[in-house]
Amino acid sequence: MYIVGVVVLLFVAPLASIVIEHSLSSPAPDLWMLVGKWATFWAVGVRLFNAGVMQTVRPQFTASSIFGIADPAARAIVREVGFGNLSIGVLGLAILAAPAWTVPAALAGGLYYTLAGFGHLFHGARTSKERFALVSDLTIAAVLAAFLFARAL
Repeated sequence: MYIVGVVVLLFVAPLASIVIEHSLSSPAPDLWMLVGKWATFWAVGVRLFNAGVMQTVRPQFTASSIFGIADPAARAIVREVGFGNLSIGVLGLAILAAPAWTVPAALAGGLYYTLAGFGHLFHGARTSKERFALVSDLTIAAVLAAFLFARAL
C-alpha cells in the first residue's frame, strides 16, 4: 500500500491534475507553471503532510518498514522528522490559496527530497521500501528542480 500511495501522490495525481487543468483552461496555461503547481501541491503538500502525520502518529512504521530499525528509541527521531514534514507539507498545501508561495514551497520540498534521496543513497543496506524511497525522492526532486530552473529563466 505504501508504494501505491507514493506513486499516486508523486506521479499519477500531479499528471492527472496537469492534464485536466490544461484541457479545461483557455488559453492554455504555461506548462511549466502547471508542472510546478501540481507537483508542488501533490508531492510537497499532500505527500509530505501525510508522511508527517504518519511519522508523528505511527513513527514505528517509518523506523521499521523504511529503515529496518526496530529499536523503540528511534521513534522520537522519526517523530521529529514528522514535524518537519508536516511543516513543509502545510506550505505545499497552501499554494492553492496563495499561488505566490509555489516557488518557495517547491524550493523547500525539492531540497527536502534531494537531501532525503541522498540520505537513502548513502545508507548502506537498504530495504526494498528504502530503495523505492530513494528513486521516488530523487525523481520528484528532479521534477521540482526542473520547474525552478524553468522559472528562473
